[in-house]
Amino acid sequence: MSSPHARRRAESRVRVRRQRRRVALVLLVAVVAAVLAAKGGGSSHGHGHSAARRAPAVVPGGPLAPAYVGGLASLWAPRNVVGSQPGTAAAYEAASRRPGPAGYILIADRGNNRVLVVNPQGQIVFTYPTSEDLRRGRRLVFNDDTFVDPGGQSLIANEEDNHAIVRIGLADHSLTVLFGHPGEPGSDETHLRTPDDAYTLPDGSFTVADAYNCRILFILAGRIVRQYGHSGVCMHAPPRYLGAVNGDTPVPGGGVLVSEITGSWIDDIGADGRLVFAVQAPVSYPSDPQPLPGGRILVADYASPGSVLIIDQRGKVLWRYRRLRGYGRLDHPSLAMALPNGNIAVNDDYRDRVVVIDPRTNAIVWQYGHTDNPGTAPGFLHIPDGMDFIPAGPRGGPDYAAVVHP
Repeated sequence: MSSPHARRRAESRVRVRRQRRRVALVLLVAVVAAVLAAKGGGSSHGHGHSAARRAPAVVPGGPLAPAYVGGLASLWAPRNVVGSQPGTAAAYEAASRRPGPAGYILIADRGNNRVLVVNPQGQIVFTYPTSEDLRRGRRLVFNDDTFVDPGGQSLIANEEDNHAIVRIGLADHSLTVLFGHPGEPGSDETHLRTPDDAYTLPDGSFTVADAYNCRILFILAGRIVRQYGHSGVCMHAPPRYLGAVNGDTPVPGGGVLVSEITGSWIDDIGADGRLVFAVQAPVSYPSDPQPLPGGRILVADYASPGSVLIIDQRGKVLWRYRRLRGYGRLDHPSLAMALPNGNIAVNDDYRDRVVVIDPRTNAIVWQYGHTDNPGTAPGFLHIPDGMDFIPAGPRGGPDYAAVVHP
């Protein structure tokens, strides 16, 4: 029979071994968590790279609208949008509680020369042109970015390779050329050369990036009433001169956020025509930058593999989505758009789809279109190159009148 002293020594050794096992278990859990964070939230599609190399915190708004700028409500607060409508606040607040696309997505299906509006279940609720429209001679040609006009009665679209801006009536399906000469590129006071991103402003004018004329135009009643840049002088010296431009997003207060292709510049030009700041985005081709609350910028890198980033005014990357291969890889994404629920919708042009990414997990959570499989049948797209978000109305259906930008 062992002595009491020997028993106490044996019990002490058992306690020490148990304590060591507990410490080892804690360390193992920590290592596993670190590995999952390094993989960008554990997504099984492709290989992600976030700016901080750790899993984004799951908080309301996440990277898109963090608490320090007011959370999700900041995305549609009147101070952060252009032309707030009477039903905006209620419609977007309701959308903030819905998953996936949070509402209806308008898609400019460029390769099929059409515009679609689809619901969260992937059903088409609006299409233009219809077979009757085509019979009447109403057709789109290379329609690129397409946005809802203030008030929700019509859509504005830039026909990029047709060198024209058109308006589509939602109720009567009318089609009106607003500016440019269809099929005729030019650089004078009535022509365009590959126009991009036409937005209607609250005062009835609209702005457009006249891409290879290296100018941003403001047009009212068929006349250019203001411009930045000059045709035939393509260089980075904003606002007097600009390189080839592909984005002209209106910002609150009357300014415009411009993207220049050469040099990857993003320029904020104020309502008074003065340069607020210019930053070189850490991308190869900045496409359609969108302002976010807190002075941040959401921008797509139009490349393959492409990416989507949130940066600050110094170009620091605050968040990034990028996959090098697999299902999650993007091929020339042309527009990344903030959704009221904290997700981000992306035109994945050359993979023939629109996807919704949850930036809190860096995972694709919704998709319309068949990946790498273009088509015209329901559920298919061909080089989608523009989109807009439309919240659901109080009785269901798209509430076009509540739409705001950016």
